[in-house]
Amino acid sequence: MTSLRHVLCCVVVAAWAIPASASQQPPVRSDQEILIELEQGWNEAFYRKDVAFIENLLADEFMATYDDGSRGDKAKELALTAEFNQQVESAIQGEFTVRVYRDTAVVWFTLHLVGIRQGQRAEVTFRYTDVWVLRDGRWRCVSTHSTKVDPE
Repeated sequence: MTSLRHVLCCVVVAAWAIPASASQQPPVRSDQEILIELEQGWNEAFYRKDVAFIENLLADEFMATYDDGSRGDKAKELALTAEFNQQVESAIQGEFTVRVYRDTAVVWFTLHLVGIRQGQRAEVTFRYTDVWVLRDGRWRCVSTHSTKVDPE
């Protein structure tokens, strides 16, 4: 009887220990959460001129289509980051939609900017479509496209 009681106690202790140790591990984040975090980090890094952070996000074959219709590669995107000198009071991303297709993902979102442009207060909203690929366990952006939203 004593050994049965000992076995039952061990089982109960083990049952309590498993959830306790599992709760100490960080929660698993979904690809959607990771991609939104990467988009937010990219936005923040741009205004900090953190070229290294952005360089780490972009695939070598990265291609951008900007709101004026011009295109740029990874080198141009990094140069635009390094040269940025606008006064931005706020840059708020929202309306995220993320679709994951195995090792490829598309992220749609809006970016609302408020700041000073040519001495005047300016507000502008852009819609973005970014394409990401999963390589070696990390998401890399291969393409971005931005469109300026008409304020009307």
